[in-house]
Amino acid sequence: MSQARVLIVDDEEKIRDIIEEYISIEGYAIDKAADGRIALKLFGENEYAVVVLDVMMPFVDGWTVCREIRKTSSVPIIMLTARGEEYDKLLAFELGVDDYMIKPFSPKELLARMKAIIRRSSPKEDTVIIFKGLKIDVASRNVYVDGEKTAFAPKEYELLYFMAKNPNRVYSRNDLLDKVWGYEFIGDDRTVDTHIKMVRDRIGPYRNFIVTVWGTGYKFETGES
Repeated sequence: MSQARVLIVDDEEKIRDIIEEYISIEGYAIDKAADGRIALKLFGENEYAVVVLDVMMPFVDGWTVCREIRKTSSVPIIMLTARGEEYDKLLAFELGVDDYMIKPFSPKELLARMKAIIRRSSPKEDTVIIFKGLKIDVASRNVYVDGEKTAFAPKEYELLYFMAKNPNRVYSRNDLLDKVWGYEFIGDDRTVDTHIKMVRDRIGPYRNFIVTVWGTGYKFETGES
């Protein structure tokens, strides 16, 4: 198995070095970029298992880097920022960010989140899940709506896949954070609501497959046994 490569993008050298120190222990290959221009150049030259991306940087900021990456890739992205406003979090998830950490952050927690994302980004089985015109190709991590391939951010895909492979079962928001995000989530459980809305929007005519169970959470229900 090839060594997983991680791209660390932050204009603060100290932060880049601290992250590198913690994650290098796990054996990951590491590239570092001090601004968005360098990050995009490196991204075009290498294949990464995850990108750790700061928001505020000179020349090209993290938002722009994320938009450019998402034009061609669904690589997992963990956003780092000193801003914790809800608007910024929602924008990050709308752009396809998989996780969001507010500075100052724990390098150990960042490593745990990164490992969980990398683990869940690797398909564990060759199979296809089909409900009417909704098709989930697990091997390629592609989703098709009435035959049309539809772009999903990695965490959106993982949420849809988890619920679709466990139909008719109700999950609370905390259940989904645990099962899909894969670590003890620290933050607002409205993260789940935001991702549910995005998944519904992407599956269009099959949005009603994801049912809100008021006071409890969500379930995937198609009416098929």
